[in-house]
Amino acid sequence: MGLNLKDLVVREKTTLESFSTKIIAIDAYNAIYQFLASIRGPDGLQLSDSEGRITSHLSGLLYRNVNFLSLGIKPVYVFDGKPPSLKTAEIERRKQIKKDATVKYEKAIAEGNMEDARKYAQQTTSMKDGMVKESKQLLKCFGIPYIDAPSEGEATAAHLTNTGQAYASASQDFDSVLCGAKRLVRNFTNSGRRKIPNRNTYIDVLPEIIETQKTLENLGLSREELIDVGILIGTDFNPNGFERIGPKTALKMIKQYSRLEDIPQIQEQLNEIDFQQIRKIFLEPDVANVDEIVFEEVNYEAITNYLVKERNFSEDRIQSTLNRLKKALEKKSQNLDQWF
Repeated sequence: MGLNLKDLVVREKTTLESFSTKIIAIDAYNAIYQFLASIRGPDGLQLSDSEGRITSHLSGLLYRNVNFLSLGIKPVYVFDGKPPSLKTAEIERRKQIKKDATVKYEKAIAEGNMEDARKYAQQTTSMKDGMVKESKQLLKCFGIPYIDAPSEGEATAAHLTNTGQAYASASQDFDSVLCGAKRLVRNFTNSGRRKIPNRNTYIDVLPEIIETQKTLENLGLSREELIDVGILIGTDFNPNGFERIGPKTALKMIKQYSRLEDIPQIQEQLNEIDFQQIRKIFLEPDVANVDEIVFEEVNYEAITNYLVKERNFSEDRIQSTLNRLKKALEKKSQNLDQWF
């Protein structure tokens, strides 16, 4: 479901180029799910190699990271660990959505409705065994560091922004804001166009940056109060939120009463959730403490061996992509040399 703070946070459009030289902590699962959902054939099926193993995530990581490194961006990927027990209901809800979407996908295929087939296929997206290991292997070839979080990846990504080890966290979800990230970047991709579901309409997509402090000041809330707003709307730990309460109503209630315990009309529903524990997940999250984030040199040969020899990617396409990266990095190195 995801936390819906879109209408409350202060979002500022920016460009990928503005993140050059900066370390960005990326929610790895969020990014990989995007690749698995969007990189598909006309029939909605994911890309795969000669052995039938899915490669959409590897294709996404390849082109995304070539672009990041070419621009001088320093990505570090943060992988989820064990989810909090309160997330069980949300995990079950997502499983059911995927089951329902699978039935709709098969019906659309049988009817020859390829647009619907692709739409429902995206909703069936799930992380299969081995995909995390494969993703880490490719990142290692790129010399890009990754971190295994003990629990929610977004919490550790947020933590890295507060220790000064990362400039911002990157995710499509807003949870990092409640976890206290200094900055959250959304649409952290090449600027481009995105199709609106069920409509033959496209919108321009640009990266946007959300500064948590700026949002809190704009709303006139403390972080604790914003967390309570999130709980009213619905988080991964109480996915249904509160009946008939959207972002604007939630904000109005917290502005008036300051905390959940003091809102008279929600007390019956409040007793049905462990709101104190949800607050604790955001205020005192279980995070990885990282001594140092180390970036290695790109191993072009290792990337080629893995993607071409092991996963059947086109050698011409891989070489062309890697040559583009080499030229970009050489140009940056030459520009740097001119300063000395």
